[in-house]
Amino acid sequence: MFEGHDPYLVALSVVIASLGGYTGFALAARIRNVPGVSNRVLLAGAAAFLAVGIWTMHFVGMLAAPLPPDTVYLVLPTIISFLICALVVGISLFFVSIGEPSLQRVASSAVLVGLGIASMHYVGIHGLAGPFVIRHDPSMVLLSVLVAIVTAYGGLRAFLAQQEGVRLIVSAIAFGVAVSGMHYTAMLGMHFEPLTAGGHQHSGGSLAASQQILSIVVAVLCFVITAGFLLSLVPDRRQVQASAAGPAFPLAAPASTEPVATAAISPWPKPAPLGGIGQPPRAPVPRLPVEGADGTHFIDTADVRSVRADAHYTRVHDGTRERMCPWSISEAEAQLDPSLFLRVHRSHIVAIPHVALVRKEGDGAVLELDGPSPHRVPVSRAKIAEVKARLGLVNRRRA
Repeated sequence: MFEGHDPYLVALSVVIASLGGYTGFALAARIRNVPGVSNRVLLAGAAAFLAVGIWTMHFVGMLAAPLPPDTVYLVLPTIISFLICALVVGISLFFVSIGEPSLQRVASSAVLVGLGIASMHYVGIHGLAGPFVIRHDPSMVLLSVLVAIVTAYGGLRAFLAQQEGVRLIVSAIAFGVAVSGMHYTAMLGMHFEPLTAGGHQHSGGSLAASQQILSIVVAVLCFVITAGFLLSLVPDRRQVQASAAGPAFPLAAPASTEPVATAAISPWPKPAPLGGIGQPPRAPVPRLPVEGADGTHFIDTADVRSVRADAHYTRVHDGTRERMCPWSISEAEAQLDPSLFLRVHRSHIVAIPHVALVRKEGDGAVLELDGPSPHRVPVSRAKIAEVKARLGLVNRRRA
């Protein structure tokens, strides 16, 4: 079955899967750097491009295959195959994007994605109709499922790496080759057996599409994937301006490490001192607890860049990635050193010494924190003046 494939379409299928993987991973790598609704939009976009890349690769591979004459594609199984792929990819990305990405969670998600990709393939294969019956070699079916699971694990690891450049390119190429490998492994174990004269597997009442119609649909999806890939290469405007012109404001080192007396105008009430009534306030904690796969770890506050509220808990960013902290945002604010940390938004606390860029955006502002993986944090309009004061940007000549 595999010998008669069109080599150009086979190569195109690998390229399409790689482009879809690159676009999906590029969007996924930005998820932890943006808050709120934008986070969900990026998650949905990453899942969509990965699913479209996988599904389009599958049908480009089908167009490359030497199918029997008069073969048509049943529309319902073809649509269902895409929905299966999109659903399992979306669910898996969601599970690995919340909480600590433990080995068990990533492995479970990989199994789910692998089974979903294999299900998409075989549902799509049995959407073929014509004067034949499709048979599968059981050993090749098991091997293709194993390839799909390994593919999914590698893809999710690439998603969690949050890296760009060469690492992202290599991950996308590996993803494209692996997804294609699953497809062609399954095709190697697939055989067509002709029916008796006058026999036809396709029911006249089912909606079907010819290979020409499928070619048009695939061409459109290839254009969508390519467009998404090219857009993902466009650099972030803020990062370009920051690297070319330096900070949007001439940042100066804070004149003093003493906290600015602005608590009276803060829109959020400060929690009571942790020392209790009649007792001095407890000293700021030197470390923050974060949850890991094997228990609770502790990271030095000097390494903390920001703290973000997540329901009743928080997520602590150490300049490389976010990890879940069991404290609430109010408890974190009360425990951290106020001379180093400032609550700049209802849901965000930042480490002032790690601010590398401040930029006005809309009614508020955005701070960029340094580290191996710089990330941005929003500043509410009510906190802009305090942030500028803490960064030494207030004009003191009038004093």
